[in-house]
Amino acid sequence: MTEPHELVSRLVTHLAEWLPAQRWFAGKDRPITAVNALNTTVLLGGDPLLLHVVVDVVQDDRHEPYQLLIGSRAQLPEHLGSSWIGAEAGLPCYEASGDGDLTACLLDFIRTGHQVGSLRFSAEPGIELPQDLRARPITSEQSNTSLVYGNQYILKLFRKLTTGANPDLLLHRALREVGCEHIAEPLGSIIGELDGEPTTIGLLQQFLPDAVDGWAMATTSVRDLLADPDQHPDEVGGDFAGESHRLGHAVATVHADLQRALGQQPADSAEFERTAKAMLDRLDTVVESVAELAEHVPALRAAFEKLREAGDGMFMQYVHGDLHLGQVLRTVNGWLLIDFEGEPAAPVAERTALRSPLRDVAGMLRSFDYAAYQMLVGQPEDPTLTERALEWARRNRAAFCEGYAEAAAESIGDPRDHAELLRAFELDKAVYEVSYEHANRPEWLTIPLSSIARITEGSE
Repeated sequence: MTEPHELVSRLVTHLAEWLPAQRWFAGKDRPITAVNALNTTVLLGGDPLLLHVVVDVVQDDRHEPYQLLIGSRAQLPEHLGSSWIGAEAGLPCYEASGDGDLTACLLDFIRTGHQVGSLRFSAEPGIELPQDLRARPITSEQSNTSLVYGNQYILKLFRKLTTGANPDLLLHRALREVGCEHIAEPLGSIIGELDGEPTTIGLLQQFLPDAVDGWAMATTSVRDLLADPDQHPDEVGGDFAGESHRLGHAVATVHADLQRALGQQPADSAEFERTAKAMLDRLDTVVESVAELAEHVPALRAAFEKLREAGDGMFMQYVHGDLHLGQVLRTVNGWLLIDFEGEPAAPVAERTALRSPLRDVAGMLRSFDYAAYQMLVGQPEDPTLTERALEWARRNRAAFCEGYAEAAAESIGDPRDHAELLRAFELDKAVYEVSYEHANRPEWLTIPLSSIARITEGSE
């Protein structure tokens, strides 16, 4: 019988071709040079077999570790055929996150506080979990893999690993400690090792099956508006402004809770200098590959340079880091923020750094623009529809800021009172979007470019 480590050492030869086809693989921008197995842990032995594998994906001078769940069965069920990786020693090997029978053990291990190899499974203090719940994956997730157990629990497996506590786990625990009402409760975790350092493998949370994400709600509102363009956003039944106001209130409350839990520090002139330099560096990099951005460079550069002269009174704290309408859920009790790990493509030092809460505000304002204009992508130009989309975006951006201001009256207040700083953060986010759309969805490039034009011209 082939040993698990030997099985994996053979199987990695298939991964250079298999990995780029996975939604969660972040290295699609360049070919894979090599894949090396770093660690193999047997979660379930025998037939079927379940392995937890950490691999080092090499792409020229870039090394990034990913975690895999590898299953192997003598007889592979038909519904798992799409997860096929390869066959070794006569056994079919497949990506096992879709095998609900095998992954049931992960919740059981968390329930019992199991440890195997370097993996430590544990429930949060005071949490009791049931046993023998079958898992099913959420197939729409982009950068990680989440498994739902019995419509009660959701286990997020972080695909690309970084050493240290993942911000998603760190911030959820901190928010739970201060009684934050706008998060899904953290219930357990899986901790492993990477380069000898503790590494967050998974986070278990309360699952809310009836929740609707903000992107779905916002784009439904836009669809209803554009279906009847003779009306204005405040005249249609699907007006979203009330929800945007409540969402702004929720985001400001989470910021205040993060501040209570983990503190803050003043933003000094050196911080503004670093921020301006980072924005200018990004601009220089993106314009090299996206010619359409060139006409906006003088205005963008002027907006970023103004940060060097920013005044006192601003502060830094932990924030969400990648806030948009897809990162919020509407439940019967209100809005929840999810996925506090920050921008997955950013270096870990950047994702764990203290930042201005205005960054999160800017991210949400950009998301309102995307929701407003996404239905117009690839369509013939229609001035009436474009005007209605602009009205929708302005109405919801304003409602969000007003809701935020109500809850942040004793701290940052109305984000629009910090116009130049907020403007710079939003423009920097739009420059990032230009780079992303150019590489992945060229037909969407008009959304961030038109936003940059409006903001720099002062019409936003």
